Amino acid sequence: MSVAKRMGAALAPKVTQVAPNLSAAFVHQALAKAISGVGPLPSAAAAADKQLAQNGGDIERATHDVIENHVRYAATQGFLTNIGGLVTMAFTVPTNITGLALIQCRMVAGIVHLRGYDLDDQRVRDAILACLLGEERILKMIKQRELPGTPMEVAGTAMHDPALDTVLANEVASELITRAAGKRLATTVGRRVPVVGGVVGAGTDAFVTWKIGRYVEREFLPRKRR
Repeated sequence: MSVAKRMGAALAPKVTQVAPNLSAAFVHQALAKAISGVGPLPSAAAAADKQLAQNGGDIERATHDVIENHVRYAATQGFLTNIGGLVTMAFTVPTNITGLALIQCRMVAGIVHLRGYDLDDQRVRDAILACLLGEERILKMIKQRELPGTPMEVAGTAMHDPALDTVLANEVASELITRAAGKRLATTVGRRVPVVGGVVGAGTDAFVTWKIGRYVEREFLPRKRR
């Protein structure tokens, strides 16, 4: 995985050329749409509350279902947007990154909502963005003093820091691009067997989404829900 990550970092500039609008503003838009709802998908809170009702008010079971649902969403879009190989890269890379950003933001927001956090709070939104970086990257940023604390600590800070908001959005955009570039390695095979790229894309997106979901599940301790 580390080799793929390094290769993805090397290929990232090419992906940026294909998808030049992937920036901090894009990340903020994805987060806002994930929280409020977009297209056929209801808001993150509404979806999470539906899972809670279906599980008789059991927050842990509802959280598990939120994760599992979004892992399936990630796998589906990962397959569809990586099936064409290198030939369709200019069309599918932006779609894949946009879809994954929305799915992962929505999943994290849903879990955080179930844990009793206010999704309208800018500090909580910063915490959601931090979660998308993954536990390893978060710990590294804390060690390098680029992040004041864990996502739960960010959500509980005394005041919202606009500078941190920008830093996190830029980091998330960079991380999404790097991951997308790494997946493009599989499409070198996909030029002749396109479905291989789809299978790898589905597996990668599903695994990363599941890993983030499990981290958020461990990270955020429950608050009294309003």
